[in-house]
Amino acid sequence: MASSSFHEKPSALRFTDVGELPKRMLAPIEGYDTVPLVSLEDAVKPLVDIVPNVERNVYVVKENCQDPEDGLTTDESASIMLYTYESILHENSLYVKLNDTLRSEQRKHLVPWFLYLRLILTALARLPSKRRSIFRGV
Repeated sequence: MASSSFHEKPSALRFTDVGELPKRMLAPIEGYDTVPLVSLEDAVKPLVDIVPNVERNVYVVKENCQDPEDGLTTDESASIMLYTYESILHENSLYVKLNDTLRSEQRKHLVPWFLYLRLILTALARLPSKRRSIFRGV
């Protein structure tokens, strides 16, 4: 029997993860760029009570991210992998928790994320630029 429930199709959630969008423009995120650049293990320490199993997930992504070929450090490359890492319970995935917090008007709730934001945004900025055609199925 076919079902349209997204709970049965977690891969579809990644493409439709828009949630409740803010009704008005949010204040810019300020302060993450002044925190030190730290290892991924240190960057997620403030998130232990927010993201279930985040330390275990860091171990998994770092084990799968030895000697990255993209010119990034292991911590930088693993921070991107961690963002895309899907938990068994979708709502426990780091990207779901982070996206919900980024959409919140309560900017102070982003403070525990600052070390991780600094690391992943540094990694994304360091990725080599490539020109490619991207196809999107709807």
